[in-house]
Amino acid sequence: MMLTLFHTQTHAPKTVVPTTPGILPGLLLASLIAAAAFALRMLPGVHALSPLILAILLGMAFHNLIGTPASAKAGVRFSLKRVLRAGIVLLGLQLTLSQVVAVGGTGVLVIAVTLVSTFAFTVWLGRMLKVDARLTELIAAGTSICGASAVIATNTVTRARDEDVAYAVACVTVFGSLSMMLYPVLGGLMDLGPHAFGLWAGASIHEVAQVVAAAYQRGTEAGEFGTIAKLTRVMMLAPMVLGLGMLAARRLKASGGEASRTAPPLPWFVFGFIAMVGVASLGVVPHAVLQPVSTATQFLLAIALAAMGLETDVRKLAAEGFRPALVGAGGWIFITLVSLVLIRLTTG
Repeated sequence: MMLTLFHTQTHAPKTVVPTTPGILPGLLLASLIAAAAFALRMLPGVHALSPLILAILLGMAFHNLIGTPASAKAGVRFSLKRVLRAGIVLLGLQLTLSQVVAVGGTGVLVIAVTLVSTFAFTVWLGRMLKVDARLTELIAAGTSICGASAVIATNTVTRARDEDVAYAVACVTVFGSLSMMLYPVLGGLMDLGPHAFGLWAGASIHEVAQVVAAAYQRGTEAGEFGTIAKLTRVMMLAPMVLGLGMLAARRLKASGGEASRTAPPLPWFVFGFIAMVGVASLGVVPHAVLQPVSTATQFLLAIALAAMGLETDVRKLAAEGFRPALVGAGGWIFITLVSLVLIRLTTG
């Protein structure tokens, strides 16, 4: 009987439980690409590029040359949503209300008018050139606010294709880099003072790293004020994303039918961003903690953009053509000239 029981147990059918790879493979892959972007940035001549830009380029190279494994898909999607929002929330710790005060009422007004008018002009130009509205909004946000960070934050409510995000990031990278190289030369030719030059750089150059690289070439005072002006501009990311979210929801609701039930949710992470600005403004976060948090924030955003690259098909990107690039060029020229005119008018 014992032999019979043993025989029955050893031949009992096994239940096979289906398993899924989970988020770890994709999250690890995106993290490794982000780490490679930070390492690559240490090479001579690459330091001026944001690790966010390098991350999406490396992610795109991996996806189009090797291919993103199916097991990584879940983790890539997780990075595009959860990791991205965590990074944007932590971005608030780099900003304080005292920085806005340091810029002054006139400086804040110059930044705000430049931002809003640039966004409106770029959207109008995209409509005139018949560029997809979602792609146009991403280019407008990246040009008017803060480069790649603004592009990916805006996409949480715009919901454009990954190829559109990559195209918008490419636009703000190219034209922001041109500003980084041209501004110090133009500032010298126009004899702009440190305060005026710093405000011009902070109010109009796309990426924070590009502003720092350009402004400090005109001296420490210009560099410091340019950085503060740029961070003040970054702070305006929150109301911009909230406004775009409400507009997107209104458009979908007006369309009725199935679209009205898929309206983008309110971007609650923006309120987390605002809360972190409040915490930083209170001065309760030790200074020794802020630098590691800043690095961690950049790393989280780099993971999100690496994930974006891992879903971007270069062939689809090329299919967009040159018209979106003209939108980016137009927005770049507009923000450069409008900010300069406003600074000339307000600073004499």
